[in-house]
Amino acid sequence: MVKLEWYRIFHAVACCKSFSAAAKQLYLSQPAVSQAIKQLEEELGCKLFSRTGKGVAPTVEGNLLAERVAAALELIASGEEKLRRMKKLEWGSLKIGVGDTAARSFLLHYLERYHTKHPQIHLSTINRTSYELISLVKKGQLDLAVINLPVEDDALEIVECFDVQDIFVAGEKYARLRERELSLKEVADLPLIMLENKANSRNYVDRYFHSKGIDLHPDIELGAHELLLEFATVNLGVSCVTQEFSMDYLRSGKLFPLRLREPLPKRSVAYCYLKNISLSLAAREFVDMLPRKKDGYPG
Repeated sequence: MVKLEWYRIFHAVACCKSFSAAAKQLYLSQPAVSQAIKQLEEELGCKLFSRTGKGVAPTVEGNLLAERVAAALELIASGEEKLRRMKKLEWGSLKIGVGDTAARSFLLHYLERYHTKHPQIHLSTINRTSYELISLVKKGQLDLAVINLPVEDDALEIVECFDVQDIFVAGEKYARLRERELSLKEVADLPLIMLENKANSRNYVDRYFHSKGIDLHPDIELGAHELLLEFATVNLGVSCVTQEFSMDYLRSGKLFPLRLREPLPKRSVAYCYLKNISLSLAAREFVDMLPRKKDGYPG
């Protein structure tokens, strides 16, 4: 820190070409400026200024140093300015990972609010499965990710946002099932449409059925929640979907939920980030907007 102050004084003298003018600019005494330059010259082992009739001029060595010091001080000033802007959320970036269903049905609203409030923060999102997003968070490629629980990972800080309910839905072809209460075995015997098994939400349902001694063998596996709803609407089978993300189809009557004798336990949607890495100011501002589990589903 002492040397940095010497270089700051050196830069002022090099620009002003005068010890007294530099002292006035820095609000220092002239002896303090002279002493700093003397100490710097002793440290570097060379003369940095020569006396002239009008003040001082950098030596060859002084000119060489002055160029580098000017660039270094400019870089420091630029860093300080960017930090100031970051603290006021006038500059920065935020990288968020999210699954396609949560992006459309939940996160889009908060992204819009955030961008309206902080338009200078560069927002970027990436769409992957929960497992893939967790890997990207741990590699430092995402600030945070919205994921489907359950997930257990000691490297992550996991904050639950709200609970969701997995249900099975069907179209008019299966109207005969509307008033019936079905066992899990009866559901498993239906032509099922489910997400691919790399999806955490699909694995959650599989594990629950397996805990009851039933293995699911879907007829159709898809990569997007919206397709589950569309395929069920045209009666290609019975789809396993997230109730909270399917309300438009249920309210319109395009689909109806099957009544299960043993409803699936609810699971949670959460966001996660690296436990031992502090969130940036931009990321902290964003997560402060997100709902907490105690508040219930925000839709």
